[in-house]
Amino acid sequence: MGRSRRDGSRRLAREEADMLTKSTVVTMLPVQDGSRAQRFYTEALGLHEVASSPDGTHYFEVGGGGAIGLRVLPNTTPSENTALSFEVADIAAEIGELEGRGVRFQDFDSDELRTVGHIATMEGEKAAWFTDSEGNTLCLHQPAK
Repeated sequence: MGRSRRDGSRRLAREEADMLTKSTVVTMLPVQDGSRAQRFYTEALGLHEVASSPDGTHYFEVGGGGAIGLRVLPNTTPSENTALSFEVADIAAEIGELEGRGVRFQDFDSDELRTVGHIATMEGEKAAWFTDSEGNTLCLHQPAK
């Protein structure tokens, strides 16, 4: 009886873990000004807003069934690290498209990281960084072929 209960518990734990692997992920980003952030994500990034909530959170669909939620948190400080990264097939073309919409990319020139045309080439990928209207660091990355 004890063994059967343990086996059942393990099976249930695996099923619950599997549920998360099949879940849609919503990445929540803090923003100071919801309207300003909503304009940036629709106009500059070209994302489609799918919903908003009474608390002022704006939701945008992204690839793979995921979403980005922009949650108004007036007293928050943006992370100094990359908050999210968009995987793209042609990073140079994406940079050109986004620059045409007013997005400004960061450039680096150090021993650890160097960009050429806003693109850092690293082992296994190319990447480029920019900040949104709220100071969150976002990234484009292209896996090496």
